[in-house]
Amino acid sequence: MTVMVAVPDSPEGVAALAAGAAEAELLGTDLVAVNLALNPLDTSTIPATIKVTVLERHGKSDRDPADAVLADIEEHRAQRLVIGIKRRSPVGKALLGSISQRLLLESPIPVLAVKINEARA
Repeated sequence: MTVMVAVPDSPEGVAALAAGAAEAELLGTDLVAVNLALNPLDTSTIPATIKVTVLERHGKSDRDPADAVLADIEEHRAQRLVIGIKRRSPVGKALLGSISQRLLLESPIPVLAVKINEARA
């Protein structure tokens, strides 16, 4: 079994990586982190007992991030996908697509969606 986590450069990505590591540890399996940012992924918070593979993107010429994650699910035979989500208004959902929303709807495997708590003013 493999747990895959989609990690954008955002607080949701940090939360997803932590949840993905916890899920992999709970299941006693390896973790594949798909780095959706163009910066190196910091895996220093992941316990050393978990085998981590980081898949890097190579810029705008690379595939659409959601398509890349969906293809990587098949290639790495992942059995669970972990994503970070944020609260969006109904209008925002209707007008703007999101990588997380596409992954939630199109993933061929179970998805663990992690929502971070945002402080409201």
